[in-house]
Amino acid sequence: MRRAHEFCGLGSPVGRAVALGLDRPFTAADLDRVEEFYLGHKAPAQVDLCPMHEPAVFEMFKERGYAIAELNNVLYRKLDRKEKFPPPPVGCEIRRALLEEAEATGAIVESAFFPDGAPEAFRGLIAPLYQMEGALAFVSSVQSKVVACGTGLVIPQHKVFALCGAGTLAEYRGRGLQTALLCARMAAAAEAGCEYAVVVTQGGTTSQRNAERLGFRVAYSKVTLIRKLD
Repeated sequence: MRRAHEFCGLGSPVGRAVALGLDRPFTAADLDRVEEFYLGHKAPAQVDLCPMHEPAVFEMFKERGYAIAELNNVLYRKLDRKEKFPPPPVGCEIRRALLEEAEATGAIVESAFFPDGAPEAFRGLIAPLYQMEGALAFVSSVQSKVVACGTGLVIPQHKVFALCGAGTLAEYRGRGLQTALLCARMAAAAEAGCEYAVVVTQGGTTSQRNAERLGFRVAYSKVTLIRKLD
Protein backbone atom coordinates (compact mmCIF):
# COMPACT_ATOMS: atom_id res chain seq x y z
CA MET A 1 0.00 0.00 0.00
CA ARG A 2 1.28 3.45 -0.83
CA ARG A 3 1.82 5.82 2.05
CA ALA A 4 -1.53 7.45 2.68
CA HIS A 5 -0.38 10.93 3.62
CA GLU A 6 1.85 13.01 5.84
CA PHE A 7 0.64 13.70 9.36
CA CYS A 8 -1.05 17.11 9.42
CA GLY A 9 -1.38 17.60 13.16
CA LEU A 10 -3.90 16.71 15.83
CA GLY A 11 -7.41 17.82 14.92
CA SER A 12 -6.44 18.98 11.43
CA PRO A 13 -9.41 19.11 9.02
CA VAL A 14 -7.21 17.67 6.26
CA GLY A 15 -5.63 15.00 8.45
CA ARG A 16 -7.23 11.92 6.94
CA ALA A 17 -6.15 9.10 4.65
CA VAL A 18 -7.66 9.40 1.18
CA ALA A 19 -7.96 7.36 -2.05
CA LEU A 20 -7.03 4.07 -0.39
CA GLY A 21 -8.37 0.91 -1.99
CA LEU A 22 -9.45 2.50 -5.26
CA ASP A 23 -6.69 1.07 -7.44
CA ARG A 24 -6.61 -2.35 -5.77
CA PRO A 25 -8.37 -4.22 -2.92
CA PHE A 26 -8.32 -2.56 0.49
CA THR A 27 -7.37 -5.26 2.97
CA ALA A 28 -7.40 -5.59 6.75
CA ALA A 29 -3.59 -5.43 6.65
CA ASP A 30 -3.83 -2.07 4.87
CA LEU A 31 -6.12 -0.73 7.56
CA ASP A 32 -3.77 -2.07 10.23
CA ARG A 33 -0.97 0.06 8.79
CA VAL A 34 -3.20 3.14 8.64
CA GLU A 35 -4.13 2.69 12.29
CA GLU A 36 -0.50 2.13 13.29
CA PHE A 37 0.42 5.38 11.54
CA TYR A 38 -2.13 7.40 13.50
CA LEU A 39 -1.41 5.59 16.74
CA GLY A 40 2.24 6.53 16.35
CA HIS A 41 1.14 10.17 16.37
CA LYS A 42 -1.30 9.64 19.26
CA ALA A 43 -4.18 10.60 16.97
CA PRO A 44 -7.48 8.93 16.05
CA ALA A 45 -7.43 7.14 12.71
CA GLN A 46 -9.41 8.94 9.97
CA VAL A 47 -10.15 7.60 6.50
CA ASP A 48 -12.23 8.89 3.58
CA LEU A 49 -14.44 6.34 1.82
CA CYS A 50 -16.79 6.73 -1.13
CA PRO A 51 -19.38 4.64 -3.04
CA MET A 52 -16.63 3.28 -5.31
CA HIS A 53 -15.28 1.19 -2.42
CA GLU A 54 -16.39 -2.43 -2.15
CA PRO A 55 -19.15 -3.18 0.38
CA ALA A 56 -16.72 -5.39 2.29
CA VAL A 57 -14.58 -2.33 3.02
CA PHE A 58 -17.45 -0.59 4.80
CA GLU A 59 -18.15 -3.76 6.77
CA MET A 60 -14.51 -3.90 7.86
CA PHE A 61 -14.68 -0.36 9.23
CA LYS A 62 -17.97 -1.12 10.95
CA GLU A 63 -16.48 -4.15 12.70
CA ARG A 64 -13.62 -2.02 14.03
CA GLY A 65 -15.94 0.51 15.59
CA TYR A 66 -15.47 3.47 13.26
CA ALA A 67 -18.00 6.31 13.38
CA ILE A 68 -19.00 8.95 10.83
CA ALA A 69 -17.17 12.22 11.40
CA GLU A 70 -18.15 14.09 8.24
CA LEU A 71 -20.11 13.67 5.01
CA ASN A 72 -19.31 15.72 1.90
CA ASN A 73 -20.16 15.91 -1.78
CA VAL A 74 -17.53 16.06 -4.53
CA LEU A 75 -18.76 18.15 -7.46
CA TYR A 76 -17.20 18.59 -10.89
CA ARG A 77 -17.56 20.79 -13.94
CA LYS A 78 -15.94 20.76 -17.39
CA LEU A 79 -13.89 23.83 -18.29
CA ASP A 80 -13.55 25.59 -21.64
CA ARG A 81 -11.13 28.40 -22.48
CA LYS A 82 -13.73 29.94 -24.79
CA GLU A 83 -16.41 30.20 -22.13
CA LYS A 84 -17.51 33.71 -21.24
CA PHE A 85 -18.44 34.30 -17.61
CA PRO A 86 -20.71 37.09 -16.36
CA PRO A 87 -19.10 40.24 -14.96
CA PRO A 88 -18.76 40.67 -11.17
CA PRO A 89 -21.43 42.59 -9.25
CA VAL A 90 -21.47 46.36 -9.60
CA GLY A 91 -19.13 48.00 -7.12
CA CYS A 92 -17.04 44.85 -6.71
CA GLU A 93 -13.52 44.27 -8.00
CA ILE A 94 -12.18 40.74 -8.58
CA ARG A 95 -8.42 40.34 -8.89
CA ARG A 96 -5.56 37.97 -8.21
CA ALA A 97 -4.56 37.93 -4.55
CA LEU A 98 -1.15 39.12 -3.46
CA LEU A 99 1.25 37.00 -1.44
CA GLU A 100 1.18 39.50 1.41
CA GLU A 101 -2.61 39.09 1.62
CA ALA A 102 -2.40 35.42 2.56
CA GLU A 103 -2.82 35.94 6.28
CA ALA A 104 -5.74 38.36 5.89
CA THR A 105 -7.62 36.15 3.45
CA GLY A 106 -7.00 33.14 5.67
CA ALA A 107 -8.68 35.06 8.49
CA ILE A 108 -11.71 35.69 6.24
CA VAL A 109 -12.06 31.97 5.54
CA GLU A 110 -11.74 31.14 9.23
CA SER A 111 -14.39 33.70 10.17
CA ALA A 112 -16.75 32.29 7.53
CA PHE A 113 -16.60 28.81 9.03
CA PHE A 114 -16.08 29.74 12.68
CA PRO A 115 -17.78 33.06 13.57
CA ASP A 116 -16.76 32.66 17.22
CA GLY A 117 -13.13 31.88 16.43
CA ALA A 118 -11.44 28.99 14.66
CA PRO A 119 -10.00 26.07 16.65
CA GLU A 120 -6.20 25.98 16.74
CA ALA A 121 -6.00 23.13 14.21
CA PHE A 122 -7.96 25.16 11.63
CA ARG A 123 -5.82 28.28 11.79
CA GLY A 124 -3.31 29.17 9.11
CA LEU A 125 -4.46 26.54 6.60
CA ILE A 126 -4.88 28.91 3.66
CA ALA A 127 -1.61 30.88 3.80
CA PRO A 128 0.63 27.98 2.60
CA LEU A 129 -1.43 27.71 -0.60
CA TYR A 130 -0.18 31.11 -1.69
CA GLN A 131 3.35 29.73 -1.96
CA MET A 132 2.47 26.49 -3.75
CA GLU A 133 3.19 25.99 -7.42
CA GLY A 134 -0.07 25.97 -9.36
CA ALA A 135 -2.04 27.93 -6.76
CA LEU A 136 -4.65 30.38 -8.03
CA ALA A 137 -5.85 32.81 -5.38
CA PHE A 138 -8.36 35.61 -5.94
CA VAL A 139 -9.90 38.29 -3.77
CA SER A 140 -13.02 40.41 -4.02
CA SER A 141 -12.89 43.99 -2.81
CA VAL A 142 -15.58 46.58 -2.21
CA GLN A 143 -14.44 50.20 -1.96
CA SER A 144 -10.84 48.97 -1.87
CA LYS A 145 -11.54 46.70 1.12
CA VAL A 146 -10.88 42.96 0.68
CA VAL A 147 -14.12 41.30 1.80
CA ALA A 148 -14.05 37.85 0.16
CA CYS A 149 -11.55 35.38 -1.22
CA GLY A 150 -11.24 32.08 -3.02
CA THR A 151 -8.27 29.86 -3.79
CA GLY A 152 -7.54 26.68 -5.69
CA LEU A 153 -4.77 24.47 -6.99
CA VAL A 154 -3.94 23.43 -10.55
CA ILE A 155 -3.07 19.72 -10.75
CA PRO A 156 -1.40 19.65 -14.18
CA GLN A 157 -0.84 15.91 -14.47
CA HIS A 158 -4.60 15.36 -14.35
CA LYS A 159 -5.64 18.70 -15.91
CA VAL A 160 -7.85 19.30 -12.88
CA PHE A 161 -8.37 22.43 -10.82
CA ALA A 162 -9.25 21.85 -7.16
CA LEU A 163 -11.26 24.72 -5.67
CA CYS A 164 -10.85 25.46 -1.97
CA GLY A 165 -10.34 28.12 0.67
CA ALA A 166 -13.30 30.43 0.02
CA GLY A 167 -14.98 32.82 2.42
CA THR A 168 -16.84 36.12 2.65
CA LEU A 169 -17.12 38.56 5.55
CA ALA A 170 -20.58 38.24 7.10
CA GLU A 171 -21.77 41.75 6.25
CA TYR A 172 -20.94 41.27 2.55
CA ARG A 173 -22.69 37.95 1.95
CA GLY A 174 -25.61 37.62 -0.45
CA ARG A 175 -24.07 39.95 -3.05
CA GLY A 176 -22.83 37.29 -5.47
CA LEU A 177 -19.17 37.70 -4.52
CA GLN A 178 -18.47 33.98 -4.22
CA THR A 179 -20.10 33.33 -7.59
CA ALA A 180 -17.84 35.97 -9.12
CA LEU A 181 -14.79 34.42 -7.43
CA LEU A 182 -15.76 30.99 -8.73
CA CYS A 183 -16.00 32.37 -12.26
CA ALA A 184 -12.64 34.12 -12.01
CA ARG A 185 -10.89 30.99 -10.74
CA MET A 186 -12.45 28.76 -13.39
CA ALA A 187 -11.45 31.15 -16.17
CA ALA A 188 -7.88 31.21 -14.87
CA ALA A 189 -7.81 27.42 -14.49
CA ALA A 190 -9.05 26.91 -18.05
CA GLU A 191 -6.37 29.30 -19.29
CA ALA A 192 -3.81 27.21 -17.36
CA GLY A 193 -4.86 24.11 -19.31
CA CYS A 194 -7.26 22.46 -16.85
CA GLU A 195 -10.15 20.47 -18.32
CA TYR A 196 -12.17 20.02 -15.13
CA ALA A 197 -12.79 21.89 -11.90
CA VAL A 198 -13.70 20.04 -8.71
CA VAL A 199 -14.94 21.25 -5.35
CA VAL A 200 -15.90 19.55 -2.09
CA THR A 201 -18.88 20.87 -0.14
CA GLN A 202 -21.24 19.75 2.55
CA GLY A 203 -24.65 18.80 1.19
CA GLY A 204 -27.35 21.45 0.93
CA THR A 205 -25.03 24.34 1.77
CA THR A 206 -24.73 27.74 0.12
CA SER A 207 -21.39 26.58 -1.28
CA GLN A 208 -23.04 23.66 -3.05
CA ARG A 209 -25.87 25.83 -4.40
CA ASN A 210 -23.39 28.41 -5.71
CA ALA A 211 -21.45 25.67 -7.51
CA GLU A 212 -24.55 24.05 -8.99
CA ARG A 213 -25.79 27.37 -10.34
CA LEU A 214 -22.54 27.52 -12.31
CA GLY A 215 -22.95 24.05 -13.77
CA PHE A 216 -21.25 21.84 -11.20
CA ARG A 217 -22.78 18.42 -10.63
CA VAL A 218 -22.26 15.89 -7.85
CA ALA A 219 -19.82 13.17 -8.91
CA TYR A 220 -20.05 11.22 -5.66
CA SER A 221 -20.33 11.63 -1.92
CA LYS A 222 -17.58 10.73 0.51
CA VAL A 223 -17.66 9.94 4.19
CA THR A 224 -14.90 10.55 6.71
CA LEU A 225 -14.77 7.71 9.23
CA ILE A 226 -12.95 8.07 12.53
CA ARG A 227 -11.83 5.60 15.17
CA LYS A 228 -11.12 7.24 18.49
CA LEU A 229 -8.15 6.23 20.56
CA ASP A 230 -8.88 3.61 23.20
